[in-house]
Formats: sequence, structure tokens, C-alpha cells
Amino acid sequence: MVNGVEDYPKKHVHQQQLHTKYKLKMFVLVILTNLLTMYIFTSPSFNWKPFPLGSKNHISLPLGDSTTLLDELSATKEQLAISHSLIAEFHKKLNSTNLFVEALLTELRSRHEGLTEKEKGSDPMKLLNAAMSDEVMLVVGPHKLPLGYSPRMGSDEVYPPVGGACLRYQEELAQYMTYEVGRECPVDDVFAQRLMLKGCEPLPRRRCHPKSPANYVEPTPFPKSLWTTPPDTSIIWDPYTCKSYKCLIERRKAPGYFDCKDCFDLEGREKSRWLLDNGGLDYGIDEVLKTRPQGTIRIGFDIGGGSGTFAARMKERNVTIITSSMNLDGPFNSFIASRGLISIHVSVSQRLPFFENTLDIVHSMHVLSNWIPDAMLEFTLYDIYRVLRPGGLFWLDRFFCLGSQLNQTYVPMLDRVGFRNLRWNAGMKLDRGIDKNEWYFSALLEKPMT
Repeated sequence: MVNGVEDYPKKHVHQQQLHTKYKLKMFVLVILTNLLTMYIFTSPSFNWKPFPLGSKNHISLPLGDSTTLLDELSATKEQLAISHSLIAEFHKKLNSTNLFVEALLTELRSRHEGLTEKEKGSDPMKLLNAAMSDEVMLVVGPHKLPLGYSPRMGSDEVYPPVGGACLRYQEELAQYMTYEVGRECPVDDVFAQRLMLKGCEPLPRRRCHPKSPANYVEPTPFPKSLWTTPPDTSIIWDPYTCKSYKCLIERRKAPGYFDCKDCFDLEGREKSRWLLDNGGLDYGIDEVLKTRPQGTIRIGFDIGGGSGTFAARMKERNVTIITSSMNLDGPFNSFIASRGLISIHVSVSQRLPFFENTLDIVHSMHVLSNWIPDAMLEFTLYDIYRVLRPGGLFWLDRFFCLGSQLNQTYVPMLDRVGFRNLRWNAGMKLDRGIDKNEWYFSALLEKPMT
């Protein structure tokens, strides 16, 4: 009530002001009407003549040449029609713009709904959907350090490493993190790998146990394991089309495309890979090792190494190779490990997990090719340069590209990275016809000593 009483004088004054304005408008209107009347009756063109009673017209208002007047009226009409057309077009564009702005505002509102101003400018890790499970929020952190602030880290908390793209696929991330803590993990290898290939790499850790193979037996002893097909009971077959190694080996005869189609047949083409040097695209391991002082090639990395045969051949020469591989409808990582070799399940997009200037050799066959976007490939090549020690070797094995790309894109790219060329061979790929202009090139490159 107090506020109402206090507001009453203000409302009364406002009403008085409106009434005064209304009177002023009426006064101005009367004056304008009188002036217009005086102008009409005093105008030279006004001619008033009385007519006899019964005449049809009592007043004559000649306003000049009627033809000129009609012409002016027609021109004005045309201009008005053009103006109406322009106004209609303007309204149409304005409506389209309004619809776009409304859609944009709707999207922004949906993205920012429920966030405070402080949250909108905070760490992206903290912008996870509020509907995320406790397990997701727990795995992405942050976690306070038990001993408090660490001068080495410059912080008192730590975030577990999770691929940035995981935040773009929150529904998939939530699905991946849905399980019973301490129980068996879902067999979701295909789903998890697809999430990795989208850029959610590394995947977050989980608090569950992977399914174990039934009737598991001890692996074949080394070095016999290098060339022995493991028993079917060594892995879980649920994620794969084939349910046995026999099926995988025979897949080489099946129509259609499969990644590394004959890689599991250790008695086939795998048995002779990298043993012979044909002086062209196919380099031999022994010839490559001879380019360095004996015993100085000791450790290395094979990017996308299929079933691990390159690492097996190097192992026979006392060189330890770590092999990266994806399980594209086949248990590649499990197969590599069964041979007594080290595999890591990372994609070609992942930063190489090695310190700089440490590896003696990096090898890649087929994986690094023109399917990779140019900028991404250049970053990968610089990363290879980073992990190689001075004098280390980069063996680029059968890189696929089009003839137009060879000299325009990839040769300049390798030059920019800074490798020194020890050997280079190029050859046309003819199985699909010469008109396709498809090429392979192989190169042995060295990181300069200085």
C-alpha cells in the first residue's frame, strides 16, 4: 500500500501531461486546417462561378492542364508500384534474416541453457552436460593432489588425459562410461574404436574388467611365437565378423575389401615381406640397416603395422619395434602380442607417445597416404622428425598418391619438414589402369645430425 500511495502523484502528473499534449495536437490541427482552407480559396487557380438552379455543377475547380496532371499521376503511380515491389523484396529478405537470427539464437540458447556467466567462460572440461553420470564426471576430473600444490605441475589438481573430441560426443562418451563398477565391462570394442577414430583419443579409463577368453592357454614360447598362429582361445571374438583364425586366414580368398586382407596368413606373403630388395619400391631390411653403423639401429616404431611382421623381422635382427595398429574387423593388436611383440592401440591421429630424439627408426607402409588431409599429414611428419634421434631413419614404404600430387604436394612437404634423402623410388600403380594416374613412392629419409 505504501508504494501505491507514493506512486499516485507520479501517475496523476503523467495523466496531466498526456492531456496537455492532446490539447496541443488539436490546436495545431485546427490551425493547419484553417491555413489549408485559406490557401484553396485564395489561390489564383480557384475560379468560383454561380450556375443557374438545376445545373449539374455548382462549383468549378480548374486545377491546370488535365493532360499534364494525368501524366504526372501515371508517373507517380509507376514509382509507387516500383517502391511497393522494392519494399516487398526488402520485407522478404528481412524475414529470411529474422528466421536465420532466430535459429541462431535458439541454437545458442540451447547450448548455453542453464550455464552461468562464470561457467560460460570456464574450462571446457567443466562444460559437460549436467545430465552426465557420476562416473563420467569422475573420470574427467579434476582431482585434488593429496599433498597439495606441486611446483613441478604448477597446480594443486590434475586432469586425467582425455581426447578433446570426447567433449563433442557427450552421448557416446556417456554410453562408453555406462557399466557396473567392479564388474565385467561391456564388449563394445567396435563402438570404442569408432569413438577413438572420431578424435576421442585417448579414451578415458574405466573401472570394470574386460571379458576374459574362455579356456585360455599359455602363449607359444619365443622365438617360435614369431611365426606361429595362436590358438582361437587366446582372444574374445565377439567384436569381429570372423570367429576363428582359420576364418581370418581364408579371408584372403574372399571377394570384397578387408583391411590388411592377408596379414594373418603367416605362411603366405607375410613370410617373404622385406627380405628381398628389388631396387625399386620394395626395400630389404638388411639393405636399410646397412646404411647405419652396425648395431646402431636398436629401437623403433612401425605406424599401422598390420599383424606385426615388420617388427618380427626386426626382432630377428635384435631390433625392438613397437607396432601401432587398429582392430578393423580383426584382432590385430592381440595377434601382434601373441607373436611376442609389443603393440599399441592408437590411431594415426595420435601424437606419438615417445620423447624427442629417442628412436633409431620409424617405418610406415600404406597407412601414411593421400587419404590423410594435407595439414594433418604434415603435423604427423613433423612428429616423426621429433621422435627420431639425429641420424635416425624414416622409412616411408609404398606411399600412395595421384601423379599430380607427387611433385606438387608431397615432395615439397617432405622438404619442408627437413629430412635428408638417402633413397627415393617411384612407380605407377597399374592394377586399375594407367588412366587413373595412381602412383606409389618409397623413400629412405634421414634426420640430419645437426
